[in-house]
Order: sequence, then C-alpha cells, then structure tokens
Amino acid sequence: MPKAEDQLLVPEGELSLKLPASSEATNMFGDVYGGWVAARAVEAAEIRAATIAEGRIATVSVGSMDFMAPVLVGTILSFFTRIVEQGRSSMRIAVEVWGRCPDGRDPRKVSEVECVQVAIDEQGRIRRLPQQDD
Repeated sequence: MPKAEDQLLVPEGELSLKLPASSEATNMFGDVYGGWVAARAVEAAEIRAATIAEGRIATVSVGSMDFMAPVLVGTILSFFTRIVEQGRSSMRIAVEVWGRCPDGRDPRKVSEVECVQVAIDEQGRIRRLPQQDD
C-alpha cells in the first residue's frame, strides 16, 4: 500500500485562469512578487464567481496566502477554483495556484487562498444568486 507522502498532489477544482509569470512583476531578488500572484488568484476567484452569479460580483474577503515555492519568471501559473460554500448572495471560493517552471519540471503547488465574493446589482447593492440546478 503506498504511503500518503508517495502519492502525487493534483489540483482540485476547475481551471479558471492560466498565464505566464511576467518579468515586470519581480521583486528585488528577481522572483515574481507574491502580491502579483495574489492579485491573479483573486481574479481567478472573480472569474468563477461571476460565472455562477451570472453577472457582477464584488470581492469582500481574501484569506491569507503562504507560498510553498518561489515563482520564477516564465513559470506558467494555473489557478484552480473550487466552491467551498454558497449562500443566498455570496460564495466562498478556494483557489489553488500551481506552477510549471520554464525548465519543464512537473507542476507544483505554489500557494492557495480562499476568497469570498458577493453578487451585486448595477447599483452596487447585494443581490440574490441565480437558482442553481442540482
């Protein structure tokens, strides 16, 4: 029987955003700035939330992020989203950030975060989410 540490991690959720880490987003050491990755993670959550809400949403909360590995320029980042909880007008979305280095190494998990989005109308007021078919 394989040990838990021998099993490969795989992303959970739906691929919501994929892009290369830009050289314009580096810190003073030449690695991609964590804030840039965090902003893309929030964008991935917003993309998923807007699809579910069928319209405008607002981010009301972003959890903390720990980085498991530095992100090098040129790393292809994939942002996977998963609905953790859905209420009447809001949803909590987990975002996993995975990266494939330019040298072709296997993808590795870079970070994760949970975001809360709320559906809003054109006047910026909270609105009900559309009914979801089960």
